[in-house]
Amino acid sequence: MQKVTIVAIGAGNRMNAYAEYIRMHPEEVELVAVVDPNEARRQHYATSFKLLPARCFASWEDFLSGPKVADAVFLCTPDHLHYRPAMMALEKGYHILLEKPIAQSWQQCLDIVRKARENNCIAGVCHVLRYHPYFRKIREVIDSGKLGEMITLNHQEEVGIERMTHAFVRGLWRREEETNPMILSKACHDLDLLVWLTGKKCREVSSFGSLKWFKESNAPAGSTARCTDGCLVEKTCPYSAIHLYYRQKRWLRHFDLPEEGDADEVILKELREGPYGRCVYRCDNDVVDHQVVSMRMENDVTVNFSMDAFTREGARKTHIMFSGGELSGNEKSLTIKYFQPGLTDEVYDFTDSSGECNYHGGADLYIVGDFIRSIREKNPDALLTNIETSLESHRIAFEIEKKRLQSH
Repeated sequence: MQKVTIVAIGAGNRMNAYAEYIRMHPEEVELVAVVDPNEARRQHYATSFKLLPARCFASWEDFLSGPKVADAVFLCTPDHLHYRPAMMALEKGYHILLEKPIAQSWQQCLDIVRKARENNCIAGVCHVLRYHPYFRKIREVIDSGKLGEMITLNHQEEVGIERMTHAFVRGLWRREEETNPMILSKACHDLDLLVWLTGKKCREVSSFGSLKWFKESNAPAGSTARCTDGCLVEKTCPYSAIHLYYRQKRWLRHFDLPEEGDADEVILKELREGPYGRCVYRCDNDVVDHQVVSMRMENDVTVNFSMDAFTREGARKTHIMFSGGELSGNEKSLTIKYFQPGLTDEVYDFTDSSGECNYHGGADLYIVGDFIRSIREKNPDALLTNIETSLESHRIAFEIEKKRLQSH
């Protein structure tokens, strides 16, 4: 079997998950270069995959200005660094596996699709939910037809307060101009899932939402610009950076902690000087912290979707009503109820595949496997989330944000 060769453009948290597949299957795929501005991350990959210095690049511009050195790139850069690297990579003939969302505008999404077609390149988008065992079971039940015709789908994404403050208040996705609206940067996974489960295109949307809580007008008396500045309410604040990162040692994936030595001092330095130590009421964030969406799909299927930051844990909950029964679940358990007398309800347990620590129930690994297979077979349809199928969710997201702003 000839190996498929890969270049990692962006060596952060998401690439780390996909790289595990490369470690597990050296007989079919090889990582031959890494691109990341962070020296520690480059060195980590150089050591792990035995890369020569000439195959370690600090900028994607430097890498893509050189000769083609692999079959494909994994493009795991921040949102605003998707479009130009993707266009240049496709122009050089690289297949790409692109971290979601595709780009920052609908036109940019169309440009990338066009460039992939022109250069006969396979382009995939990392909508891993289509590969998650739980959601694949839901799709299996729908396709079986045993519940009849779908009527209504209700879906809730509970973002979780820790993820919200880490990523969308203090972190990299806090500002729409620098990344994307939250409905795209966070919830395009869910929109893609809704398109996939209904099997329909969207005909009409409405949406309401805003940044209601995480702004300076809600800052409590005695609070300070940073949690480390002697804040009088830090010990009881539910959003304390000191409690989250230092005491609990949670959400440290963007801190680039040393593999050896005193991590506490690195964490405290970040909280005193970096973005993650800021008071949540005094950041420069502007993305929403809650949003609701209603969608009318083809064949009059209706969808209600809510994205909520103010939950203690992150989860997705789905309830689908059919002409012959209903289906509901929370990623850990799935229940099917029939209307027809004599049929027994069914319950499926997905506890072992829930959460992110197991590579999204193996979905991170499955999607890489299919991407490699699609390249080897020269068949874009071998990938459930090729870029052509991802366009509809992005079209819907841009329309949702347009309607939210009109109603705000």
